[in-house]
Amino acid sequence: MLSETDDPLVNGKIPSTEGRDPAYFSYYAMLQHQVVFKHSRTQNMLQDTVRTSTYRSAILLNGPLCFHDKLVLDVGAGSGILSYFAVQAGAQKVYAVEASQMAEKMRKLVEAANAAESEALAKNAFLKDKIEVIQAKIEDPDLPIPKVDTIISEPIGVLLIHERMLESYLYARDTYLKPGGTLFPSTGSIFLAPFSDAALWSETMAKARFWEQPSFYGVDLSALYSDAKDEMFGMPVVGSFDPRTLIAQANPGGYVVDFYTVTLEELQDMTIPFIWQASYTGIVHGIAGWFDLHFSPPSSVPTGNTIAMSTGPAAERTHWQQVRFLLKEPLAVNAGQTIQGWMRCVVNEMRSYTIEAEIMVGEGQLTNPTIPLTSIYNLDFNRRRGKWRLHEQTYNYNYYPQSDNLFRPEYNCLYEPEHPLDTTVVVENNFVEDNQFII
Repeated sequence: MLSETDDPLVNGKIPSTEGRDPAYFSYYAMLQHQVVFKHSRTQNMLQDTVRTSTYRSAILLNGPLCFHDKLVLDVGAGSGILSYFAVQAGAQKVYAVEASQMAEKMRKLVEAANAAESEALAKNAFLKDKIEVIQAKIEDPDLPIPKVDTIISEPIGVLLIHERMLESYLYARDTYLKPGGTLFPSTGSIFLAPFSDAALWSETMAKARFWEQPSFYGVDLSALYSDAKDEMFGMPVVGSFDPRTLIAQANPGGYVVDFYTVTLEELQDMTIPFIWQASYTGIVHGIAGWFDLHFSPPSSVPTGNTIAMSTGPAAERTHWQQVRFLLKEPLAVNAGQTIQGWMRCVVNEMRSYTIEAEIMVGEGQLTNPTIPLTSIYNLDFNRRRGKWRLHEQTYNYNYYPQSDNLFRPEYNCLYEPEHPLDTTVVVENNFVEDNQFII
């Protein structure tokens, strides 16, 4: 469970990100990170066509109602691409706030448009006198920003919440958005599902077993094996994966984070319940996660256009990809059985989250996410619990989608039930306050 220094509910303090900010903003000041991250073999930031085209569609399709002649704030503007889209949609003026040195590069584009004597000579003439670049953190006091009609931002990280930029987005909402104003994006939905991947689990275990050696050049490393196992399995695995490795489907609609209404406190400590029905007999090696984004005008604009984007394993790839949380001990499940549990996400000092989850097969009651584990947990054969730090990511890029009409579930060690399943699942998702299990 979270230690007292990790858990803000215990010590009453929200972990600060101040110590991590210089490195964080230096990373995003580099042009290569605004364009492409070659090592991942996937497109990032501007060249993530799903991300960039979705934002552009959402802004332009809602231009007449949410952007035309409006004051717009771009939070964490980066290269400024969203600001440029806002101007294309007819914005009266855009305040582009960016804390990194990328603000200087954005300012060069804007000044090139402003300095031209005629539109014929101007580069990006449509930007002339439309954008004010502000190099600062949105939380800095006394910024020259009035109340605005619309806020745009791309404050999203792995599993929606990594990097904690959503906190800045909410600060901007509470400080600068007019009542009834527009937020793009408007909601995010987190999806969780159980997966089976023996190769990934074995590869991770092999890394831990290195430290099991009793004689490595004459040195016994085995005292570090337990720590190594905790570390290796505590690292979330980022990368696309085969959706056919899912043992059950994610809960419809996911866990919704409404950016219009969510509070900072709710964002900093979230417990996501889940309940699934296994489609196959197999081994649960962990929990997979991804998110969807929605761009919806506020209720005061009933004729607006809602645009959605998915980062799920069956969707077109994005630079966010998906993330998987491996269990140190896999869990067997039969087709038709209920799998239930929770995932708790609590902010930490590394601009990310400490994550803990419990997963249980069959009927029973779940432990309370806020209560530390006791030794009785080790005796529970149908329940697993794990802990991960979302910023300590490792990467797996072994999956490349292929059209294979001959694929069968057993190729992924998943076995179909002989008879059709009853898809009705009715199980109460309760926590056990005293950490005692009811089996």
